[in-house]
Amino acid sequence: MRTTRALAVSAVVSAAVGLAAPAASAWTEPSTITAGPGAVPRGGQLTVTVTGATCASGGVARSDAFGTAALIAVPGRGTARATATVRGAAGPGAHDISVNCQGLTVTRPAAFTVIQGGVHGGFGGAHETGATPTDMAIGGVLVASSLIGGGVFWLRRRAENKS
Repeated sequence: MRTTRALAVSAVVSAAVGLAAPAASAWTEPSTITAGPGAVPRGGQLTVTVTGATCASGGVARSDAFGTAALIAVPGRGTARATATVRGAAGPGAHDISVNCQGLTVTRPAAFTVIQGGVHGGFGGAHETGATPTDMAIGGVLVASSLIGGGVFWLRRRAENKS
């Protein structure tokens, strides 16, 4: 008898949670706001992507770093995208993005970061064009060592053939 009651209570609770979930998700439409890349220099572009049924027909994305950008619906995906250019006067640091779709507004705090200067990658390869003196030195050492190694191998093979 106790098992039957426990199952009945579990079924009622599961049904209540299942019926309440769609209503709860409707309160947070648009549901997901992403910005890429996460770090953008002044004057750089970033893509804002919004997921949610209310944004499937478009909307507006706003930030103090780029102003306003129109969201354009991506067909068949339930998402919308906008490309925004960060202002030259945008302050460095984290910035929020607010999205308004059909009168519903959601804000994602610290969605992206504005950095000073350009994006640095590796040992500065993003700033150099062509081979640097370091690249030339490394290449020269590799070529010289392969020539020396090949010469030693050839001389040893030649000496083995004579004996």
